[in-house]
Amino acid sequence: MAEHVALVIGGIIGGLLLLLLLIGVSCWLWKRLCATSTYEELPGTTAASSVQGDKLSLPHARTQTSRPPGMPFVVPPSVQGRDWVPLHRREWAQAPRDLCPAPELLPHTTGSNPGDACVVGTINPELYKFPEDQSESHFPEGCLGRLWFSVEYQQEAERLLVGLIKVQGLRAPSETCSPLVKLHLLPDERRFLQSRAKRKTASPQFDEHFVFQVSSRSITQRVLRFSVYHVDKQKKHQLLGQVLFPLKNETLLGDCRHVIWRDLEAESLEPPSEFGDLQFCLSYNDRLNRLTVVVLRAKGLQLQEDASCLSVFVKVSLMNHNKFVKCRKTSAVLGSANPVYSETFSFKVDPAELDTASLSLTVLQNAGGDKSCELGRVVVGPYMYTRGKELAHWDEMLGKPRELVKRWHALCRTTEP
Repeated sequence: MAEHVALVIGGIIGGLLLLLLLIGVSCWLWKRLCATSTYEELPGTTAASSVQGDKLSLPHARTQTSRPPGMPFVVPPSVQGRDWVPLHRREWAQAPRDLCPAPELLPHTTGSNPGDACVVGTINPELYKFPEDQSESHFPEGCLGRLWFSVEYQQEAERLLVGLIKVQGLRAPSETCSPLVKLHLLPDERRFLQSRAKRKTASPQFDEHFVFQVSSRSITQRVLRFSVYHVDKQKKHQLLGQVLFPLKNETLLGDCRHVIWRDLEAESLEPPSEFGDLQFCLSYNDRLNRLTVVVLRAKGLQLQEDASCLSVFVKVSLMNHNKFVKCRKTSAVLGSANPVYSETFSFKVDPAELDTASLSLTVLQNAGGDKSCELGRVVVGPYMYTRGKELAHWDEMLGKPRELVKRWHALCRTTEP
């Protein structure tokens, strides 16, 4: 009896498994059939359709497998009225007629013009325009004029070639201006070269060339000075401004011509102080917390005897609470009482330290070996350390962030901290 029951149960279970298998196979076949009908290829054409005018004529002859009525094919309005050319059987592509797309296909922005857009793959001329040269159109307030010149040093011949190109925006002392330019190679003050005078113009074009013979050993110690004069009716020369250009290594590299422009500076009419004067710029960038010092030049230094073979340099020291923080030095200029440096130094100073920080600029002369003697010093900083012009220079720097503030300062003799 038990054996009969087991056989019945086994038969029922086998029948159920067979039924489940049949159901699974049926579902799989149904899914395959649905996928095939979904991706059925749209009917093609048996013959190429003809293009009439600017309209696309649809083919009249079709294949036996026609498209189901529930799947209409409509040409979008944005591409109607275009020319189409056959690529190969049962494929069509638009013929390129114009590089500019239809206005309705362009992205719309405020104030946009469809003519200003470009198709991907074409060249946009706006991306290849050079930035406008503003050196001839933008002059700062109070500018005395702007000088263009070129320098080139020939190493083998040891010749300095100077090209005097032009001057613009001169401030004439009278209604008419007749300028000329004198060129000195400092520290030699006696010998100079001179351009031809230009009559009745505040923007003369010179295009003259000058040659200085100078050795490669001393070229980096020399300074070009361009002095622009006005020649009046009595043939007297009146200084309009000058440009000092130190001949640094980076300017003379490559044996090639470098074109440079500089704004004219007025000559200081004040007599030198007892120990000389130092000109420098200060600037503070409140975004980067950076204090910048540009050491420009000195004048009237009281050099020691036999100083022709000794050099002069400037040491810039950052102090905080009268404690030394960091020190930088300029390059040394050989035996000149009026050295020109034009060197820039930067220090990291937090805004909270501006009330306790100060700068000490010391002019030193090499005394042989590692020894040096102090020719003068000036300290600029807040009210805690300075007064007078030095304090005014510091306050003006803080009042004009990210701008260079330039001033002359008298040197004094003090012991080094």
